[in-house]
Amino acid sequence: MITLEGIDAHYKDLQALWNVSLQVGEGELVALVGPNGAGKTTTLKVISGLLKPTAGNVLLDGRSLVKEPAHKIVQMGISQVLEGGRVFTELTVLENLELGAFGAKARKVRAESLKWVYSIFPRLEERQKQRAGTLSGGERQMLAIGRALMARPRLLLLDEPSFGLAPLLVEQIFEMITEINRQGVTILLVEQNVRAALELTDRAYVIENGRIVGQGSGESLLSFESVRTAYLGSAGG
Repeated sequence: MITLEGIDAHYKDLQALWNVSLQVGEGELVALVGPNGAGKTTTLKVISGLLKPTAGNVLLDGRSLVKEPAHKIVQMGISQVLEGGRVFTELTVLENLELGAFGAKARKVRAESLKWVYSIFPRLEERQKQRAGTLSGGERQMLAIGRALMARPRLLLLDEPSFGLAPLLVEQIFEMITEINRQGVTILLVEQNVRAALELTDRAYVIENGRIVGQGSGESLLSFESVRTAYLGSAGG
């Protein structure tokens, strides 16, 4: 489905990614984990077209995306949820969701998509007339994900969906992410909660200092002493 081949990326003179290659197959739930500043968000931005790579290629079903504008990439089936559950605070929940269906194809099935999003996030239906700025942090995250789903993506890019949430809400968000994947949406998950991400996903990549340094099943990476020491607190825990 989505393939990154030898991606380099820069922010002006600062190089953020070196020769990053990864692949996410149709229907998979794959994690990208690593410390702060490792290049996780930058990788998502490259895929979604928010940052153009300086070397390498991004392929969707074999078609290069590197010259496509971000809005066209959304219409091609890739949606990104930015860190922090960013929403339009002055608009209602329903208005935020409707904005997610801005593409011509998505607009045609907007009513159907809305029912689908409400089935995954019943809280949003309860709050549909409420201004988004009055929602809790967890509800905002649900709204941000729901808005992305309104575009009917084949691939959903999630950037730190558990950031700033209480443990109970984190568990609920992860359950909803699993349900979205179960319903046929491919997901690439960037997540600070490494243990939860590795337990949740089919496969994972580990990125450090802008380079992919490990990959494998979540279970296998959890057993690696280097991963356990660096990201889970201790070699034995």
